[in-house]
Amino acid sequence: MYQYSAQDKQFLVERVDQFEKQLKRHLSGELDEAKFRSLRLRNGLYMELHAHMLRIAIPYGILSSDQLRALADVADKYDRGFGHFTTRQNIQFNWIQLPEIANLLRDLTDAGLHAIQTSGKATRNITADPLSGLTEGEIEDARPYCELIRRWFNLHPEFSWLPGKFKIAINGAKLDETALKIHDLGLRLVRNEKGELGFSVFVGGGLGAAAMVGPETASFVALDDILSYLESAMRIYNLKGRRDHQKRLRIKFLVRELGVDEYSRLVDEDWQQTKDDPELKLNLAELE
Repeated sequence: MYQYSAQDKQFLVERVDQFEKQLKRHLSGELDEAKFRSLRLRNGLYMELHAHMLRIAIPYGILSSDQLRALADVADKYDRGFGHFTTRQNIQFNWIQLPEIANLLRDLTDAGLHAIQTSGKATRNITADPLSGLTEGEIEDARPYCELIRRWFNLHPEFSWLPGKFKIAINGAKLDETALKIHDLGLRLVRNEKGELGFSVFVGGGLGAAAMVGPETASFVALDDILSYLESAMRIYNLKGRRDHQKRLRIKFLVRELGVDEYSRLVDEDWQQTKDDPELKLNLAELE
């Protein structure tokens, strides 16, 4: 699993400090709920009837023993002794008192844990097969790609205010253990006829009242091209997705309304302008 550097942890500390300042403004009455709402959602904080719920990110479902102990300490110190693991491999605490939020988040930074983009209209936690790296006959371990893509899109300035939330899953096993086609974007590690490793891409899946199976928009995207392709897929959504209808915010509605062929054409058209940008090439050396 990825080991957080001192620089990473310093960023988390500064992020908590920034949020604490706004939290104090809210508690003093200077910042009303309407203005505070977007700030708390960007930090995984939801209002509930008797307390607040805080969602902590567990990228691709991997926890170290130190992180698990840190979460247990949070449950004892700030909640009622327990939390709830979610279907997207996060954990939620449902009895958090608002004045204690900043201290809670600060306690988690030493373990490399945070609540950034666990809610709100942005890319959410990337999920993977819980048996990644262990499955017999696995095409490739998905976890390193989860981490690189997570780090690229977390706090990405262009995609921080999407029409709706955006959920990504990555699978490296022969069987789809992550339900790729019910995600906003699903990536399956595959090999082409030359034996080269890349991704097939599915866009526009989702559950809920308007459940949809995400269609394939690309049968093979080379590893080093995946960031530029994903940026194009999200850019078309960001530009053309519905923002005027609360129940039509997700990308599945855009894909349905445009049709998969037209959506794919728009993505490919945008992608041709960016795919050769060296800054968007996946640095495969970082996988070593």
